[in-house]
Amino acid sequence: MYLASDNSGPAHPKVMEALARANEGYAMPYGADPIMEEVRARIREIFEAPEAAVYLVPTGTAANSIALATLTKPWETVFCAAEAHIHEDECNAPEFYSGGAKLTLVPTKDAKMGPADLSAKIAFEEGRGVHGPQRGPVSITNVTERGTVYTVPELTALCDVAKGFGLPTHLDGARFANALVALGCSPAEMTWKAGIDAVSFGGTKNGCLGVEAVIFFDPKHAWEFELRRKRGAHLFSKHRYLSAQMLAYLTDDLWIELAKRSNAANARLVRGLKQIAGASFLHEPEANMSFAGWSRAGHKRLHDAGAIYYIWEGSLDGKDPTEVLTARMVADWSMSNENIDRFVDLVRG
Repeated sequence: MYLASDNSGPAHPKVMEALARANEGYAMPYGADPIMEEVRARIREIFEAPEAAVYLVPTGTAANSIALATLTKPWETVFCAAEAHIHEDECNAPEFYSGGAKLTLVPTKDAKMGPADLSAKIAFEEGRGVHGPQRGPVSITNVTERGTVYTVPELTALCDVAKGFGLPTHLDGARFANALVALGCSPAEMTWKAGIDAVSFGGTKNGCLGVEAVIFFDPKHAWEFELRRKRGAHLFSKHRYLSAQMLAYLTDDLWIELAKRSNAANARLVRGLKQIAGASFLHEPEANMSFAGWSRAGHKRLHDAGAIYYIWEGSLDGKDPTEVLTARMVADWSMSNENIDRFVDLVRG
């Protein structure tokens, strides 16, 4: 009953098998391996973007931070949701890699920015001339950090606002596959057709050992990204081990299959919890992440049984067994129906 994070689950056996195959013999380093050529071709095909520049890095922090640094000058500000991962969970890495660019937080509903609020925040900047931050890119997280999903029209509306100010757009897709499965659209529709310029395409949370892709739909950004990746210490020498993971992930739509599994596991969890009197949700879950509240007594039963998840609001310590504590739960591809059902049964008591 491990629902702390999709980072915590195992890598898929096909990914591990691909790593073992890549470990045989020799291959050129630094991304010149033949597997990377296959990865690049496959991503371009999946995204319907034959000219896209495609790179791999080992972590989501590197993907987001170096991609944004490529789009941002040090005196600019990145516009993002108040709950964005780049704000809450990157230890100021975007600011560091960009040489000091700041983040401007946009208010949200269900962790999603709206075009009016985004437009107002962008319009406010550059009003102080040389004394204030200049306008920089817009960064959108899908799936959001609260488990909600931007629809394609919502993405398009935000990108239209950015384009109206002449600003580039970045998509933090650490859970890209989960959002895609939830929307039932194509990768192109969720990205460049909506107006997205750069994507952090996640693999680690969805069955890989540790690999993320960075995609620029305009290859003019390619050389700067390469320099920043090297300078930022994220150019792997034995790059084939990144390439092998990503190729296995993309082969036969494994990435889609695994996202369907984790989304389905979360949906089963949500259905079960909604049948329990007194259980409630902070947001309507739309992918593989949920924020739900129930009694302290239910939480204690779970913890006594060894369940692992985060208490988001409240404390397990306390005397009132009926007090509602909110949990953050994230399902990964390997979560079994049996463990989901046992979790719900323990909440129910």
